[in-house]
Parts: sequence; C-alpha cells; structure tokens
Amino acid sequence: MGFLDALLGNASTANKEDVTEELSRILVDGEEVDVAFKLVRDLIVFTDKRLLMVDKQGLTGKKAEYHSIPYKSISHFSIETAGRFDLDAELKIWISGAEFPAIEKLFRKDDSIYDIQKVLAAVCV
Repeated sequence: MGFLDALLGNASTANKEDVTEELSRILVDGEEVDVAFKLVRDLIVFTDKRLLMVDKQGLTGKKAEYHSIPYKSISHFSIETAGRFDLDAELKIWISGAEFPAIEKLFRKDDSIYDIQKVLAAVCV
C-alpha cells in the first residue's frame, strides 16, 4: 500500500523493528511486538502482552496518546466491512464491563480489517 492508501485511511502492515524502536519507552522489559498496523499516523500494535492503540495528535504528530488494553480485558470486538456504497469499514473493541466500545477505528475499503480481526480473534481466545 502506498502513500495514497495511507491518506485515504487504509491500514498497512508496519515494520516490527521500526515500531519496537518507536515504542521503546512504552514497552516493558521483554515485551515484543507481534504485529503492527499503521493507519495514516496512528498505530494498532499487538504485543505478546497487550494491545496498544497509538493516536498521534497535533500538526507534527509529536504528541501522542497511548491506549493500552490487556488482552484479558477485551470482552468482545466487531468489524463492519465496507460495502458497495458505504466505503468505510469499522473496528470496535469493548472492554469488560463497558456498555459501549472503548475503541472505534474507521478504515477505508481495505482487506487489512480482516487481518486485524484475525489477530484479535487469536489473542482473545
């Protein structure tokens, strides 16, 4: 996927080594990045311990919010795939005890939503 896909909101697989280096101050000792997806400037990162949602903010993207969700706290998730006229796909993640999703991410018509769903299904067994 290229630059245009990123601008349109399509996720792409991110390089694990680059993500590990970028998150070196966030990851705990021994924690490893399993797979990561880049969505424009944001990241969806699956480690061996938790799910990290990185929301880069501001004009330069230097300000960031790091949302850490232990896998055991994810009660369920859903994906809504894009259709012919509705080009947005959506990922929703609920945490234990919450009535509404804690995470909602929009994607453009793109197969990466299926890849993210497969990883979530594997870690939330």
